[in-house]
Amino acid sequence: MDFALTEQQELIKKEVAAVARSFSAEYWLEKDRKAEYPWEFLKAFAAGGWLGIIVPEAYGGSGLGVTEAAILLHEICAAGAGTSGASPIHFYLFPPLPLVKHGSASLKERYLPRIATGEIVLSFGVTEPNAGTDTSRIETRAERRGDRFVLSGRKVWNTNAREATHTLLLARTAPRDPAAPLRGLTLFFAEFDRSRIAVREIEKLGRAAVDSNELFIDGLEVPVENVVGEEGQGFYHLLDSLNPERIFTAIEAVGIGRAALDRAVRYAKERIVFDRPIGQNQAIAHPLGRAWAGLEAAEAVCWKAAWLYDHGRPCGAEANTAKLLAAEAGFEACDTALQTLGGYGYAREFHVERLWREVRLYKIAPISQQMVLNYLSEHVLGLPRSY
Repeated sequence: MDFALTEQQELIKKEVAAVARSFSAEYWLEKDRKAEYPWEFLKAFAAGGWLGIIVPEAYGGSGLGVTEAAILLHEICAAGAGTSGASPIHFYLFPPLPLVKHGSASLKERYLPRIATGEIVLSFGVTEPNAGTDTSRIETRAERRGDRFVLSGRKVWNTNAREATHTLLLARTAPRDPAAPLRGLTLFFAEFDRSRIAVREIEKLGRAAVDSNELFIDGLEVPVENVVGEEGQGFYHLLDSLNPERIFTAIEAVGIGRAALDRAVRYAKERIVFDRPIGQNQAIAHPLGRAWAGLEAAEAVCWKAAWLYDHGRPCGAEANTAKLLAAEAGFEACDTALQTLGGYGYAREFHVERLWREVRLYKIAPISQQMVLNYLSEHVLGLPRSY
């Protein structure tokens, strides 16, 4: 199993880094302060054709894999963009996957080319306030009426709803069967009809530039032809994209950790206290070294998981392990960086505290560390289910 980047992948890494690093740390600080969506950043990646990296060539994309998409996200985060920069791009990589894999020819023809150019801005709605991590208990309903479905219900932690033109929604089309609780859920690709979807923004710890919301859906009409895949099998269609989502969030956490660590190492070399650089002290040097080692280990598992996925092999253990380790390593690196800068680390103008706030998200999203451990203990170690 060879994880060395190919010549094409090295070129992607170089070109993406150049675009991402053309946006300064001050740009991201301003977006965070003003809670402004980073349209300039998104448009720069659209102009370079990067938004269609996973969209098949037949629909105007590059037709590349999860590995290349992960390279894209890593370089964005390593450039200091944090989740404020990664999330808008992330939504051109994760939500379209079920459409790429299970959408009808007509659905793909109508939407994938517009996703690849950035004309479509996607949101994604699965999580609900009364269901939590038990997706089988979502309450949003879709009722068939002739040639369309009518959806009503609530979603929470919906990203991009303020800017979205379209949304991928999971709703129940058949009553919950305790013997097969995840059947009867259907995936819809819907226009974001604001006359039928009310959006309430959630104020949160980090990533102010990219909105998180609660949705109230009342009578949203979706044509039958906009069902993604087979009716009642929506959850299983989503499974094809859940491992890539774990990989994407993991590599983002690694990149954010690297951006913070780079700043801390430079500071440790330049900051003179008691006539010597503070990096000469083991109390500074050792935590930085440990943070680097943690990021290296987490990144290695990310590439392994991406390679397995792209080669059609099972990768649930690796994708979940990547998410677990990267969330811890990314946060530890940011926390160590903040501690290294001391009081300056707490100051916004030094561009570490924003990364520290943003990377914290990955310990709870897209799933908690505890749910990852539930998966590993049950499905990898063969232990009895604990929940």
